[in-house]
Amino acid sequence: YGVSINLITDSMTALKLPLPGEDLGLFTDLYELTMSQAFFRQGMSASATFSLFTRTYPPNRAYFVSAGLEDVLDYLSNLNFSGRAIDYLRATGIFSDDFLEFLRGVRFTGSVRAIPEGRLYFTDEPAVEITAPLIEAQLVETFIINQVNLQSMLATKAARCVWAAQGRGIADFASRRTQGTDAALKMARASYIAGFSSTSNVLAASIYGMPPAGTMAHSFISSFPSELEAFRAYAASFPARTILLVDTYDTIAGTWNAVQVAKEMEADGHHLTAIRLDSGDFDELSRNVRKILDDSDLDYVKILASGGLDEYELETLVNDGAPIDLFGVGTKAGVSADAPWSDMAYKLVCFDGRPVMKLSPDKVSLPGAKQVYRTKDSSGMFAKDIIALDDEELPGGLPVLEEVMKDGRRTGPSATLDEVRQRFQDDFAALDERFKVLNNPPRFPVSVSGQLECLTAEVREEVLGINVSDSD
Repeated sequence: YGVSINLITDSMTALKLPLPGEDLGLFTDLYELTMSQAFFRQGMSASATFSLFTRTYPPNRAYFVSAGLEDVLDYLSNLNFSGRAIDYLRATGIFSDDFLEFLRGVRFTGSVRAIPEGRLYFTDEPAVEITAPLIEAQLVETFIINQVNLQSMLATKAARCVWAAQGRGIADFASRRTQGTDAALKMARASYIAGFSSTSNVLAASIYGMPPAGTMAHSFISSFPSELEAFRAYAASFPARTILLVDTYDTIAGTWNAVQVAKEMEADGHHLTAIRLDSGDFDELSRNVRKILDDSDLDYVKILASGGLDEYELETLVNDGAPIDLFGVGTKAGVSADAPWSDMAYKLVCFDGRPVMKLSPDKVSLPGAKQVYRTKDSSGMFAKDIIALDDEELPGGLPVLEEVMKDGRRTGPSATLDEVRQRFQDDFAALDERFKVLNNPPRFPVSVSGQLECLTAEVREEVLGINVSDSD
């Protein structure tokens, strides 16, 4: 089903970012640059803090899985505007020469506090906080939302699949239908963080040190004169990891052909690993196939199901007792089909020592740099989270945000992917089962500290007094 191979090299590590290093500065929305020129002209270079958070849950969600931070830190560590980038911006005719010369020297020199990858977080909680000179902090908005939004969304979807599978192995089969090559790589990594066992994407496996997994396509079967010949050819090439796809023509007939090949493999001292179902009624077919295998003394042969699956189908199959051992999950998970977007925002919360906030209807942001404190009950389960100011200390609460970058440099080595995966498993085990249900889960309790409430009220009053007092 999958073998553990780690082929990480320096050249492959460079591919983790989705675009060439010399073009990182241009991966931004135009208005980030136009605002920055206005800031530059006004001499606004003081420190600013931006919070990245998600306002609301997508349907049927009650938690998020943090993912994407590693790419954010790689990006910030390498942020630059190359000569080619400056030439392009000059050719647009939009920007002044003095601002372009300023951009040529821009590097990220700020700090980052974030919820580590693999940890759970909830609505309104800052997943990442950036503090840097205003222009630096503004320019990086587009990339940060792009990466954390996608990867957290995919990791959350994958976590739901893992929970629904109740211990059965899951492989990522999504690469062919994700929205682009970078999304495919990030799906493989995010799903592994959340508990998938392997990926079909060989590049992702090599970059991230994940086990690759794969079987065969229907084209392999149909390229031979008969299904039996195709099975024999594959078993001869991969006797230690043969998984036979049995539904190209007729699933039951295909299973009997697989039984014949399994017996031939036994005679040669090998064992058939699994048979794969890729269409039809998985519940009924798996029961019929399991009986055929067991009656043929092939109880060790596993059943793998793939094709159109996500957490909802997995839950039904598992709860109904379908004898399926392994799942290949593709399109619906790879695009988070039932919740393909989230309301993630990156908002200024402090500038030049002054807390600020947004008051737009349904889009209010909390002022000030923050910390999230997580409390547990007597049994070690998560009880509630409290969003507080970053300089508060709340007894009994564990601070969730960690400083991961200071003065433009990482504060420590990156966690390994297996360490991130374990971090998720520890957090997920501490989340009550009622918040994991797939339909209409309750909201995890998140409150705001008294100090943050007071600051919010003060800033609101000040903002309204300055900006709308003369509106009548």
